[in-house]
Amino acid sequence: MGDADTLIIGAGAAGLAAAAELARAGRSALVLEARGRIGGRVWTLKEPGLAVPVELGAEFIHGRPAVTFSLLKRAGIAAIPRAGSGWYVERGRLQHTGEIFAEIRAALRATGAPKQDVSFETFLNRELRHLSERARMFARMRVQGYDAADPARASARMIVEEWTGEDEATSARNSRPRGGYGALLSWLAGSLEGSRVRIQLQTVVRSVRWQRGAVEVEGDFHGRPFRASAARAIVTLPLGVLQLAPSARGAVRFTPALEQKRQALKGLAPSPVLKVALRFRDAFWEKAGRARYRDAVFFRSPAVAMPSFWTARPTHAPLLIAWAGGPKALRLAGTGAPHIIRQAVTSLKSVFGAGAGKGLTAAWVHDWQEDPYARGAYSYVTVGGAGARKALAAPLRDTLFFAGEAADFEGEHGTVAGALQSGRRAAALVAAR
Repeated sequence: MGDADTLIIGAGAAGLAAAAELARAGRSALVLEARGRIGGRVWTLKEPGLAVPVELGAEFIHGRPAVTFSLLKRAGIAAIPRAGSGWYVERGRLQHTGEIFAEIRAALRATGAPKQDVSFETFLNRELRHLSERARMFARMRVQGYDAADPARASARMIVEEWTGEDEATSARNSRPRGGYGALLSWLAGSLEGSRVRIQLQTVVRSVRWQRGAVEVEGDFHGRPFRASAARAIVTLPLGVLQLAPSARGAVRFTPALEQKRQALKGLAPSPVLKVALRFRDAFWEKAGRARYRDAVFFRSPAVAMPSFWTARPTHAPLLIAWAGGPKALRLAGTGAPHIIRQAVTSLKSVFGAGAGKGLTAAWVHDWQEDPYARGAYSYVTVGGAGARKALAAPLRDTLFFAGEAADFEGEHGTVAGALQSGRRAAALVAAR
């Protein structure tokens, strides 16, 4: 007899969704989480006197994913829509962003995805050279910021298909869970009470030995040797962890090795992101320019280290989020929180002038690239990697099942929704066995 019917490695969104699905099916499961908290790359802080949560990880609901909104409804948690204006720095002055992305999307639809895959940078220079320099800059910024990808490595085919496949109204309709994603995942974990599913925190899995119908994991539980076994396992390890060399810190050694996943892992790359939450004495940007930016949701300054900032709108709160993705995030990763925060403040000064940092009262940052249990924020497809997500999600010998945002192949990759629906999918496959 094993410790449960199924082992679930990771208590992030995918692992918790899988756990809830197995609980509903009456199955037993043991969820193993390395950290001392649930959530994985969701990490929500509640700060006294601040009307909104501080999200160190995932923050937004992109569009109207059914899996997320059905969960919100069951949890009794509202989604708070975000709407407002966007601004960017050009020649030292803030300009209204306008409908620039509509122009980019129209050009992509006219051009179509390349028949032979190339990097987005190559595609931009070859197929979209007729676009204005401003539009090309924004396209490159979106790849680096939204997709958190390196334009020189990212698959043009996948990006074109993603961007042109989105409905304009839906893609622009972003929202946040009231109370943050932490509240939603806490509810999901709480829904397991009374079931045959148990969550065990501070359990670092270091090795997985498997054969058809049998899985044994070994690692540390509160610093002491730990072992558990089951007939099957759902692996929700982030892409960056799955790609680690066996000797690297935080690596999980599979025996036999995951040779069948080699090509899938080669076709994907972890998305580097650095996100700094900056709290001020007051929301000074709402008063700047004679209150011209009172309803602003985004500020962008393309040339600086952290080129994107967003507000807490529709809530009026003295909180700005600084963001860098792709190569810019990679350059800052590992330099330490004090340096990263200084870079965020320096970047903000390029938007609002030298006095922008004077009212700063607190700052928070988590380097997901240096986190041994994350090794990146989410994932993107590299050149020639079409089909890699579906290949990563494929079970091995009806014994190892895979979930997580990188393993979502139904259009929600890179998001909490993708993690949730991939976890449900993997658990449904297990339950069907």
